[in-house]
Amino acid sequence: MKVLVSACLLGDNCKYNGKNNFNEKLFRFLADKEVISICPEVFGGLSTPRSPVEIVGGKAINKLGEDCTAQFEKGAKIALEIAEREQPDLIILQPRSPSCGAKQIYDGTFSGKLIGGQGFTARLLKEKGFLLKEPGDLI
Repeated sequence: MKVLVSACLLGDNCKYNGKNNFNEKLFRFLADKEVISICPEVFGGLSTPRSPVEIVGGKAINKLGEDCTAQFEKGAKIALEIAEREQPDLIILQPRSPSCGAKQIYDGTFSGKLIGGQGFTARLLKEKGFLLKEPGDLI
């Protein structure tokens, strides 16, 4: 089985705060699978660390008020190119992320409030018919 996975879940320090979201249970789940690591935000040219970003009116806006939509769109396109080339059986993405959130994202107020929705990459991958999951869906 081939699985595309958000790099932060695998322990890569690519989150906005320079840290990761390593998930031990997911790591064990992936032990016998072919894993392809992606970080759309890094693919899009954003630095690590960076100012947190939330989706506001369909745009990726960081906490400083800067528009990062172009970087998020670029990263999503690169992630899609990888997915189309690799044809994974499953894609596991970081929850709540403005790139990778498959079910919920933050509401754009930087207050920690979640709303239903998808990040840029998750939405594009889903539109193209890929099977998206979050770690909690599997373990």
